[in-house]
Amino acid sequence: MLFVLGDYLIIGRRASDIAASIETGVGSGALAPGTLLPPLRELATELGVNPNTVAAAYRTLRERGVIVTDGRRGSRVLPRPATVPRDQMRMTVPAGVRDLTQGNPDVRLLPSLDGPLASAARRHAQNPTLYGQDPVAPDLARLARAGFDADGVAPGPVAVTSGALDGIERLLTAHLRPGDAVAVEDPGWGGTLDLVPALGLRVIPVAVDDEGPLPGSVERALEEGARALIVTARAQNPTGAAVGAARARDLRALLAARPEVFVIDDDHGHGIVDLPLHSLGGVTRHWALVRSTAKAYGPDLRLAVLTGDPVTMDRLRGRQRLGPGWVSRLLQHAVVELWSSGAVDPVAVARSYGARRDGLIGELARRGVRAHGRSGMNVWVPVADETVVVTRLLSAGWGVSAGARFRVVSGPGVRLTVSGLGLDEVPALAEAVAAGVRQVGGGRFD
Repeated sequence: MLFVLGDYLIIGRRASDIAASIETGVGSGALAPGTLLPPLRELATELGVNPNTVAAAYRTLRERGVIVTDGRRGSRVLPRPATVPRDQMRMTVPAGVRDLTQGNPDVRLLPSLDGPLASAARRHAQNPTLYGQDPVAPDLARLARAGFDADGVAPGPVAVTSGALDGIERLLTAHLRPGDAVAVEDPGWGGTLDLVPALGLRVIPVAVDDEGPLPGSVERALEEGARALIVTARAQNPTGAAVGAARARDLRALLAARPEVFVIDDDHGHGIVDLPLHSLGGVTRHWALVRSTAKAYGPDLRLAVLTGDPVTMDRLRGRQRLGPGWVSRLLQHAVVELWSSGAVDPVAVARSYGARRDGLIGELARRGVRAHGRSGMNVWVPVADETVVVTRLLSAGWGVSAGARFRVVSGPGVRLTVSGLGLDEVPALAEAVAAGVRQVGGGRFD
């Protein structure tokens, strides 16, 4: 009734007891991530139980995201879900140091919410939102769908979530089960890199360049069993990559041969970029596009609009009904007011960020430092040693983000957020970066 695995004893006669014993070992650290579990027949023999009992235990552990089974390679302990988010790897920037680590938009480019929120309050006074109403305000659904149509996004119903990450989480759980693999950009958004393992899913990193995910890397990820692909359409964090027309064609052709893959487009850069959207949605059976309002209208406006195939949107909205029910109609009506009034000029905002981003990349190039930032508010600089560069820049009065927050297997780098940067500060920053960089990477990030 016991089995010794390393220094740990697996015990139990029932499937639930065996699963609990293994999960206890994983939780205590005695069974480390990657530990190969015994074949089910071998474990069944040692415990004196039927192999079906062990199979049921392993199935329970897979569903809980504790282990993953890979055919003849056996079952292994998955990396433990993130308990310390990557965002908490952010260093504390001392007083007097210019902070380029936060990833926030320029508050001077954000519209006032006074009028839109007051308008939403007046709507509420006239027609209070009550239980049982459609979770998506009709005006918001109409405007969102019109925006999707204008950008060439495939037809589909509209849903609303509390920001992009909430939407991505609900989408992943609509189709995937613990142990499934997800292809994720590397370097990529730390929130996604945290979320996927926290859901019991497995990250397969996909290399990117300035045009987005590399088709060869995506193909390898799909061959390794990725059931979903998450792509940042524009303003990729941290590299600034944006999927161009040619890259989109290549990726769509690749995905057309894999109709079972669930594709998620993350368009969090909507409203701050002037590059066209090239969505990958509609090629596979299940797909979705998430469009956040945070970067253009303010991070505290916790709202994202989504569209996708009817099955995916129905599953998302059905599960949402069992949780929060809906996103506040007050926020939805505020966004309607913002969109209707043209409170943000995306072209002007994109030019403002572009002037700072391109200015920094140009100044770095003149100093022999290669950097990346095709769109959005971030510049990515490949380096030989993140710790050394971050430390040197800190001593020079600049706080930047170490690339470890955004990487899985890709090369080291640092991220600089330019949204709070003045154009007059760009040369001094470039000089400090050039002095701190010991070795510069190439034009690719893998």
